[in-house]
Order: sequence, then C-alpha cells, then structure tokens
Amino acid sequence: MENLIKGKVVVITGASSGIGEATAEMLATRGAKVVLAARRTERLKLVAARIEKAGGNVVYMEVDVVKRGDLLALAEFALDKFGRLDVMINNAGISQLLKMEELDVEGWEQMIDVNLKGTLYGIAAALPIFISQGSGHFINVISTAGISIVPTMGVYAGTKNAVRTIGEALRQESAGRWRVTGISPGYVNTEFASNIKNEQIRTTIQAQADQMAIPAGAIASAIVYAIAQPGNVDVGDIVIRPTVQG
Repeated sequence: MENLIKGKVVVITGASSGIGEATAEMLATRGAKVVLAARRTERLKLVAARIEKAGGNVVYMEVDVVKRGDLLALAEFALDKFGRLDVMINNAGISQLLKMEELDVEGWEQMIDVNLKGTLYGIAAALPIFISQGSGHFINVISTAGISIVPTMGVYAGTKNAVRTIGEALRQESAGRWRVTGISPGYVNTEFASNIKNEQIRTTIQAQADQMAIPAGAIASAIVYAIAQPGNVDVGDIVIRPTVQG
C-alpha cells in the first residue's frame, strides 16, 4: 500500500508532550517532515532529538498559540524549512474546571484564548498557504467533553464545541481545496489534569484518568489514519475514548 504520509510537512502545536508528542513521533516514522511547536523549548528539544535519532525529519520552534504572530511565524518557518505546509494540527489546549457560579472569569478567558483563539490563529496562519497550494489538511484536537456536557466543564466544553462548529463550516467552505478533521479524545494518559487550578477537581480528574486513561498513541494513530487517506477522502470526526468511559 502506498504511503501517502511520506514527505508531507506537518505542523503540530502542543507538541512538547502527550498527544502532540506521540503524533509527531508516529508521523516521523511514516516519513512525514514534522514541525514541532510549543512553549517549552527544552521539552521540544528532547522530542526532536528522539525523532532525529530514529531517522526522522524534524524541526521545532517556540510558540505560544495565544499570540497570532507566533502562529504566522510558525507557518512561515515550515515554508522556509520544507517549502510547503500540508497539515496543520491544532492540538494545544488547556482546561480550568469549576462550576459556573465560581465565576472563574480568568480561567474562562484562558480557555478561550488557548482552545478557541489559538485554533483560529492556526487556521488563519495555514489557510492562505492551503489556498495557494490548492490543498491542505486541518486537524483540530477537540474533546469528548463537548459531546457529553457535565458540571464544571461548561466553558471548557463550550470552547471545544466552538472549534467543532468552526471546523465543520471550514470543511463545507473548502469545495475540495482542503480537508478538515476533528479528533475528540476521552481520558488520555497525558499531563492534561496538571494545569487545572482547583486542587480537588484536579485530584478527581487525575484519579479518573489513572483508572481508565488510554495511551496518547491511540489518539496519534487516529490522526495518522486521517492524514493517510487519499486526497479525495475527508475523515470528518473521530471520537476515541476508553471502553469504560461513560
């Protein structure tokens, strides 16, 4: 079977750990040229070193997705290094989980900035390139939180469902010029819970993850599957969760 990933240039935000890290390593083994982006450059350096040691083609750049200029620079970086951009994976995300009555407005704004605006900035950076090339692929990492709404996750789920809606509109507007895939993970063995400010909720989420979380590689495999399809095949939405998750 032809390897349709080989040679593709793939940008991944949030690539210093978890789903982004696993995806970068898996794509590199399939011959993709991966461009890693995150705030933690020391972690990026380690991920890139492993990929290079395994024979992969990789570069990395410090990026904060809340800054539109960083995403524009990232897209230009990919062009400068590899001459094109085939896939933009908007993976960076954060959660602050509290009941609405707690009025964690700062947390709301943080999630809007990273999860929603960060994804939009990624789209805005890649879209002109995709239009110029006549091809491209957006992959937005969303969440099962947007499918099953529960207390404390209202705003988090809201940002993720906004991305889901935007992605579907973007797909319909493409008229075959680019593809759009939404990936909705459930509990995954990542650092997801570590950024939650509320200690009680953080402990609860982490305990649930410890009981049922699936490896980040399971999500990476789904992303690789979507990218590996022929250009006329658009994988719209994939939901991946532990079999025991409610």
